[in-house]
Amino acid sequence: MANLAVSRIKREFKEVLSSEEIVQCGIKIELVNDCWTELRGEISGPPDTPYEGGKFMLEIKVPETYPFIPPKVRFTTRIWHPNISSVTGAICLDILKDNWAAGMTLRTVLLSLQALLSAAEPDDPQDAVVAHQFKDNYDSFLLTAKHWTSAYAGGPCTFLGCDLKIERLKEMGVDEHEARSVLSKENWDWEKAIKCLFD
Repeated sequence: MANLAVSRIKREFKEVLSSEEIVQCGIKIELVNDCWTELRGEISGPPDTPYEGGKFMLEIKVPETYPFIPPKVRFTTRIWHPNISSVTGAICLDILKDNWAAGMTLRTVLLSLQALLSAAEPDDPQDAVVAHQFKDNYDSFLLTAKHWTSAYAGGPCTFLGCDLKIERLKEMGVDEHEARSVLSKENWDWEKAIKCLFD
């Protein structure tokens, strides 16, 4: 890898570790296999959002042409958010694409992703199903996002009604994540979920 990229990443890595703001925001970063091009990030769900109390893991791959090309980042923790794929963890965020500037840093990326959890952009979605729910049935979106935070990111809430429906589908031979995904897409409507799974 180009020396410029490595020295830049090392400097930025140190900046993230020593930043008081980053620590207060509940953001962490670490190397994967002692490799400067593969990093693992963690962001805490921001207060007053359905992600509060959750810890979300990120895969960060830094290209050899960094900082002129942005890092490739995706969520490895499943999340229900209009701008993040509920299937792949791919992220729709302008600074990770066309609006990247060489002056931006890993710190900028991590803080921007945490801010995205507070301010979804449903009109520019990565996950059309979640965006549709966000715009048309916000209460169901909130319930689902909180439930996913609890199920996948260690969030503090429990949702007995949701859990019971998932358990019933598991008893019918449906995989737990598939059960959760279908119920989430169908606004936790049991009849619609059954139709979708078995018709």
